[in-house]
Amino acid sequence: MSVNFGTKRLVVGAHYGLRDWLAQRVTAVLMALFTLLVLAQVIFSKGPIGYSQWAGIFSQQWMKVLTFTVLIALLLHVWVGVRDIFMDYIKPVWLRLSLQVATIVWLVACTGWAIQVLWRL
Repeated sequence: MSVNFGTKRLVVGAHYGLRDWLAQRVTAVLMALFTLLVLAQVIFSKGPIGYSQWAGIFSQQWMKVLTFTVLIALLLHVWVGVRDIFMDYIKPVWLRLSLQVATIVWLVACTGWAIQVLWRL
């Protein structure tokens, strides 16, 4: 006896693949461009590079906002990558969920710390 389920196929769990792939690429490009910007500022700065030079680079408000935007992009990049690794290689659901929660807590803590560092300059 054959059962016909129709022509529509339901794929569960694969609907976010393109979105994640695109998020990884967009955040990587944003981080690369930011790195080039900071490198250009360091290369074309006058005098030795010390704390005052770094503080000068990141002291302007537009640079702080850009740095924070890149930080959020970095956190999204890390989350998508680590989550995919956990989904692919950690089979027990309780362990995968525990690792994902620990990763989220760690990323939120890193964000708080980065905000403190960035706006203290």
